Amino acid sequence: MGGTGWGMTEFGWDVKYPGVQTLVAKFLMQGKAGHYAPVFERYQQKAEYFMCSCLGKGSRNVQKTPGGLIFRQRWNNMQFVTSASFLATVYSDYLASAGRDLKCSAGNVAPAELLGFAKSQVDYILGDNPRATSYMVGYGNNYPQRVHHRASSIVSIKVNPSFVSCRGGYATWFSSKGSDPNLLVGAVVGGPDAYDNFGDRRDNYEQTEPATYNNAPILGILARLNAGHGGYNQLLPVIVPAATPVVTKPSPAPKPKTIPPTKPKTTPAPASSSGAIAIQQKLTTSWISNGKRYYRYSTIVTNKSAKTLKNLKLSISKLYGPLWGLTNLGNAYGFPSWLNNLAAGKSLEFVYIHTANAADVSVSAYTLA
Repeated sequence: MGGTGWGMTEFGWDVKYPGVQTLVAKFLMQGKAGHYAPVFERYQQKAEYFMCSCLGKGSRNVQKTPGGLIFRQRWNNMQFVTSASFLATVYSDYLASAGRDLKCSAGNVAPAELLGFAKSQVDYILGDNPRATSYMVGYGNNYPQRVHHRASSIVSIKVNPSFVSCRGGYATWFSSKGSDPNLLVGAVVGGPDAYDNFGDRRDNYEQTEPATYNNAPILGILARLNAGHGGYNQLLPVIVPAATPVVTKPSPAPKPKTIPPTKPKTTPAPASSSGAIAIQQKLTTSWISNGKRYYRYSTIVTNKSAKTLKNLKLSISKLYGPLWGLTNLGNAYGFPSWLNNLAAGKSLEFVYIHTANAADVSVSAYTLA
């Protein structure tokens, strides 16, 4: 299908080769290629051809604006920027995990340089550019005010409930010179031209139109940049065996004290906090792999008080597998990185997988404000 032959310098909604080549390169570095290794190596060569072109160190390189942004075409160029930066971010971690450098025609490149390239593109998108313009709506002090987006261009029904027809919306709002009355916060628009110029006009759809394929890749990049330099091994993650449907009722793993896994379990907090915080666990699925039964548990923590819950610390014991949705504080677990408090009546969820009954979860500390 061309994966071993096509060396690309773009990755977007219409060209998927670099993504496939990068993924196959991951399989190769994981040692999963088997007798396909010679073919997978050719995929990896093309993946690295793409990475080198983004860095400007290949035999054929991507075009960039004077301000340093990848430029492929005027109409929604930002899709190529975020997609290429996402691949560079992923491949940087693959290389670091494998303990190797990127091989370019201009010489070897350390994985950190690939990640640095991705960060430079994100910095540009968020305002570090010749125009000092953020191309993410609502971010910074200078961002697009006239996005080519019907719902954003028309006043919110909460502000004016009057009916707006299809033609009426076009005739009245599309040609308006005013700023968007309904801010499309977070949307990444098409972006500047080859010379870093940008026309903030609603009819300039090539530059002001947002797209899901602009936003989706940048979320992955931001998540990785937020993680810092934790030394994550992307080739050897915590792998839970693939789920196999189980028809029979799960039998509890042998333990001195068993709890039926099919019934929700509520772990009460200590007496001093039982009135403010509720904790409920339930088994959501189970499967058998290599003779072992794995259980996935969902745990809901709810603020039952009338105040905001802060500085939450949970004590979790009898946990024998990976956990997602909380921050490990060493001797306790706290709010995840994207949450710093829990409003009255709100809940958070975390999940974990292991081969035993539900872990013991309790509240060890918290404050109400």
